[in-house]
Amino acid sequence: MPLSERQLVSFADKHAWQVPFDTGPRHVAGPGDARHVTHGLAAAGWNTASDPLGPEIELRSPDLRHILQFEPQSATGAWWRLQAAPSDDGPGWYAEFGELAPAEILAAVTDALVTAPPPPADPWIPVTSGGWERDSESTARSPDSMCRIVQRQLSQFEGRPSWHIETSEPGHGEFSGPRIWHAYFDELTPTHLVSSFLTALVDPRPLQRGMYERTGHHSAGQKPSALRPQEVIDAHTERVISLRAHSRSARQQQANTTAPATKTNSTRPAVRR
Repeated sequence: MPLSERQLVSFADKHAWQVPFDTGPRHVAGPGDARHVTHGLAAAGWNTASDPLGPEIELRSPDLRHILQFEPQSATGAWWRLQAAPSDDGPGWYAEFGELAPAEILAAVTDALVTAPPPPADPWIPVTSGGWERDSESTARSPDSMCRIVQRQLSQFEGRPSWHIETSEPGHGEFSGPRIWHAYFDELTPTHLVSSFLTALVDPRPLQRGMYERTGHHSAGQKPSALRPQEVIDAHTERVISLRAHSRSARQQQANTTAPATKTNSTRPAVRR
């Protein structure tokens, strides 16, 4: 089901009455509005495969290879699951995200999934340039030490690692406190998706949250934003319009590529009237 005007109006109605507060750092900003994720995919042509009256959401890509599941009643802590089936384009892969993972950071992954991937880049580049401390070649942590990134190799003989991101309560010494949220990318997840997630995670710019809206931790800093509610709405609308246009262009290009060539016969006599 494509993204409708009514759904965009519903998003606008909610945010028009919220006073936006700049909230950061991002890893403790709270979940935000899940429609940052679902509206982007719907605009890109993903279809709903779940009960529209149920609490769970399942979206499938037009080619049925990719599935996003949102399960707010999950007992595992993984409220978001994103997976791809094996195909001629590449192997299957899996990623998951916890309840309090900010929707805008997850949306960076899904936006990257539905647009043309950039050239491969080292996912550590945005982390180090964002001022996060590298504990080793395979780990890094946020300046407040509450969020940790770990790159895990299955074995010394395996080529690609998996990625584990975890935000936790402050602990004692080397030990972290209780987990707030997590993200996981298996070893077959395309590198540009991991890079998109980490780039959005370490971005120093605050996220916008409404007054009294849930944050990930009481340490999150908040101050009235210079953005007006309408600017928050306009940014969301412009983003989904851009994703919709990109998706339509990609589908048209694919159709032109796969369409059989039409043969013409220049020697065919003209029809007399």
